Amino acid sequence: MRIVTSALIGLGLLAALGGCSSMSANECMATDWRTVGYEDGASGYSGDRVGKYRKACGKHGVAPDLDQYQAGREQGLREFCRPMNGFRVGESGRGYNGVCPASLDGPFLEAYESGRRLYSLRERVDDTAHEIESLRVESDRLDANIANAAARILDSSLTTEQKAQLLVDSKNMAERKGEIRARIPQLEGSLQMYQRELDDYRSTLSYVE
Repeated sequence: MRIVTSALIGLGLLAALGGCSSMSANECMATDWRTVGYEDGASGYSGDRVGKYRKACGKHGVAPDLDQYQAGREQGLREFCRPMNGFRVGESGRGYNGVCPASLDGPFLEAYESGRRLYSLRERVDDTAHEIESLRVESDRLDANIANAAARILDSSLTTEQKAQLLVDSKNMAERKGEIRARIPQLEGSLQMYQRELDDYRSTLSYVE
C-alpha cells in the first residue's frame, strides 16, 4: 500500500511542478523518487529536471534521492528511446533533447527524423490549404465591400471628396482582388504537389500503417 501511495505522490509532484506549484514537506518526504525518475525518463525530459525537485523540496529541508531518481530515469529512458516512440515524437512536432544513451540514440534519432519529416510535410500541406481558404474568405469580403462602395457612391448626401475616396478604395480593393485571383491557382498547384510529396513519403515509411 505504501508503494502505491508513494508512487501516486511522486506523480503528484510531477503535476505540481508542471504547474509551478509548491509541495508540502510530507509530500516531498513520501515521494517515490524512482517513480518520478521513471516518468521523467519515459517522457524524454533532460536530467537537469531534478533541479526543479531540489528547489521545490529544498524549501522543506528535503532532498531528492538522486540514486533512486537516476535509476528510475534510466529505466524510463529505455522506454522512451524506442525507435517507434522516436517516430511518434518527431511526427507530433516535438523537439528532442538528445537524452537517449549512446547505445539507443542512433536508431531513435533516425526514426525521430523520419517522423519529423512527415510532420513538416503535413504542416506544409495544412498551411497551404489554410492560406487558400483565407484568401477565398478575403475575396468574398472584398466582393461585399466593393458592392457596398458602389452603392454608397450613388448616395446624394455624400460630398465630392467622400465619393472620390470611395472610388480610390474601390480601386485598391479591385487590385487586391486581382492579386488573390492570380495567387489562388498558384497555391492550388503547389498544394497538389505538396500532397503528392506527402503521399509518396508516407509510402516509404514502415512506421505508418
